[in-house]
Amino acid sequence: MAEQMPSGEFAHWRLYTALVVDDEEGMRRFLERALAGRCASVAAAASVEDAEELMRRQYFDLVILDIALPGKSGVEWLHELRERGFSGDVVLITAYADLETAIDALRAGASDFLLKPFSLAQMLNAVKRCFDRSRLARENYVLRREVQELAAGEERLVGRSETTQRLCELLRRIAPTPSTVLIQGESGTGKEVVARMLHRMSPRASGPFVPINCAAISPEIIESELFGHVKGAYTGASGNREGLFFYARGGTLFLDEIAELPLPLQAKLLRVLEERRVRPVGGESEIPVDVRIIAATNRQLTREVAEHRFRQDLFYRLQVVEVNLPPLRERRDDIPDLVAHLLRQIGTQLGLEPIAPDAEMMRLLQAYDWPGNVRELRNYLERSLILGSFHWDRGPSAPSQQPAGDSLEAVERQHVKAVLAAVGGNKSEASRRLKISRKTLERKCQQWGM
Repeated sequence: MAEQMPSGEFAHWRLYTALVVDDEEGMRRFLERALAGRCASVAAAASVEDAEELMRRQYFDLVILDIALPGKSGVEWLHELRERGFSGDVVLITAYADLETAIDALRAGASDFLLKPFSLAQMLNAVKRCFDRSRLARENYVLRREVQELAAGEERLVGRSETTQRLCELLRRIAPTPSTVLIQGESGTGKEVVARMLHRMSPRASGPFVPINCAAISPEIIESELFGHVKGAYTGASGNREGLFFYARGGTLFLDEIAELPLPLQAKLLRVLEERRVRPVGGESEIPVDVRIIAATNRQLTREVAEHRFRQDLFYRLQVVEVNLPPLRERRDDIPDLVAHLLRQIGTQLGLEPIAPDAEMMRLLQAYDWPGNVRELRNYLERSLILGSFHWDRGPSAPSQQPAGDSLEAVERQHVKAVLAAVGGNKSEASRRLKISRKTLERKCQQWGM
């Protein structure tokens, strides 16, 4: 019992919950004590019936299960758990084992198998293997999402203006805290960039950053995306599926376009923020989640609340700390730095030779109002790199005014056409570079006869 915990990195154990199922009271107490100070929570049961009752009330990442139990054996119950879609790890333990028993355990879906009497080190190493696999699967999932999200190079606020420096100082003060953050600003001002900066500067930087655009997912499936679902929860739910809250444990969940959430889901999100537990769609048990929430919107949430499109209680829960991003027209002094940064970034992405604007072009860039903010500036610079030169198409001596013969739609059409040409007509790649959905791109192409 006095045996020391094996060396290694165990900090992430705090994210996981465990259930011990054994009819021997001494073994239950031994395992409870071994895991209680290391896992988020530990529960114990003396039978399958007691364990079922616990699992109806709570989700467990790991089950340590004795084979020889009164009534139903551990192997039988494990078969049932897997058939129901339980995806957590299960370590089977027994005092009576032969090769056939071990094979049956593995066929039933056991993650590991230990023979009694085992040492504390043996058990902790078995648990560590399970949690390491779980963490690796979670990190791989998040990485696959981020590969499509991240541009080349580290995303950050660029600029030396007083406005930008004040904003950076605010972020440095907010980042170390666990507080929920609400980011508000016009479209294209860099709300996700700020969210990623807050994550990188926080104590959760080693955990996952999981972004979700609430406006890009249909209302019918967004609850399942956020909270997960159990097998049979709805037509087509052939197995259990963890939601983004689950994958974000230990890190940051970024809810972009939060104002687009349907009102019924806003109520469920409020409950999660208050209790820090999620219930998968169709499930009975709840999963504890240790995540920091950062939300963002381009709408005025006070107006949305006044017009009964957004819950007032959720607004107050999100507005613990508020960050308001200024539009680009209010920080024109940052434009030269932004142009240089974006040209380097885009050139690296597209494999194009860099070009630089002359003094007159820079004057025009700084004089224009950029209604689409940094996103519009980036798209303009990308098109300029693709074409190999700068062509000012946003007005001559008064750049904030659009010439009658050269509408914004015409400029957009020309830009989309140039990007499609650069990627050989690949609409998936073009939509990624344009930062719009493929569905939107196809609709525009159909509209313009492209």
